Amino acid sequence: MNSSKSPGLAGFGVLKNTTCHTEKKISVFFSIIFMTVGILSNSLAIVILMKAYQRFRQKSKASFLLLASGLVVTDLFGHLINGAIAVFVYASDKDWIRFNQSNILCSVFGICMVFFGLCPLFLGSVMAVERCIGVTKPIFHSTKMTSRHVKMMLTMVCLFAVLIALLPILRFRAYQIQASRTWCFYKTEHVEDWEDRFYLLLFSCLGFLALAISFLCNAVTGITLLRVKFKSQQRQGRSHHFEMIIQLLAIMCVSCICWSPFLVTMARIGINEGRSKETCETILFALRMATWNQILDPWVYILLRKAVLKNLYKITSGCCGVHVINLHMWELSSIKNSLKIAAISESPVSSKQINPQPLSSRGQ
Repeated sequence: MNSSKSPGLAGFGVLKNTTCHTEKKISVFFSIIFMTVGILSNSLAIVILMKAYQRFRQKSKASFLLLASGLVVTDLFGHLINGAIAVFVYASDKDWIRFNQSNILCSVFGICMVFFGLCPLFLGSVMAVERCIGVTKPIFHSTKMTSRHVKMMLTMVCLFAVLIALLPILRFRAYQIQASRTWCFYKTEHVEDWEDRFYLLLFSCLGFLALAISFLCNAVTGITLLRVKFKSQQRQGRSHHFEMIIQLLAIMCVSCICWSPFLVTMARIGINEGRSKETCETILFALRMATWNQILDPWVYILLRKAVLKNLYKITSGCCGVHVINLHMWELSSIKNSLKIAAISESPVSSKQINPQPLSSRGQ
């Protein structure tokens, strides 16, 4: 009987002859630690982002904060749901035959693994696109990128990730219990059917595409900001752009480091149609690396904030014996001034309404 088309027996073949064993106490310990640290970190990041959103309701930064909040909330629920299921599996001694007769738990676990894996990558790329538009097309961003549009984008990203996660179920292809008997995912053992290969390659390609979009958009944003910095003497209001691009670059680097091993492993299995003796351990290592992405993401917003970076700059300058220069670029990070400068630079009609206030503030 083809186990991929029989939901009641899907994946149980790996329970009899498995070559991948994990130490129960160590695995449970790491699962609980990862889940707890992830929940606490993401909860703290949500509080920080919500306070920042209440303080900055202007469109230029509000859209970025909404997307960042969506990313952190997704990571939080990923740790909460996937972590709870993993701890339950370990607590039940990985006896899937006893508590997964109808394969419901494995299907839910597999759907959650795919959704909470792809959704943060998609949101990271959307945040990079949003910031690229905000820097290169500030007038369009300020008039078209409203909170309603951002919420629609969040909804569409989540629905697309849900569709990808439900695709095997809609095609009557059950998620498989993996060789370690600790989690469920696409079929990774004895992959011969083209559809099983398609799911693995689709997951990997979408993940790499999201990382590529983030890289390209962040590169364009960074180059644009550097050109504006060197060509224009009006630096007021630009610091929040640099703050957000630093956060985006950190998110992109964390995602690339954490997700690349897992995406490469899934792509290799899908292309080679087979698996080596080390594949099970390789997959477990790559999976744990990917889990760290959801732990490190919130710390980007906790640590890479304007106040923290400013204090670190002062401490570093003091330790190195370098005189601390005037940080008016950070202290005058008013989004309202940024939008005004952007509007004046692109709209000749508004040149008559220039307020001499920036000149007086620069003199201070």
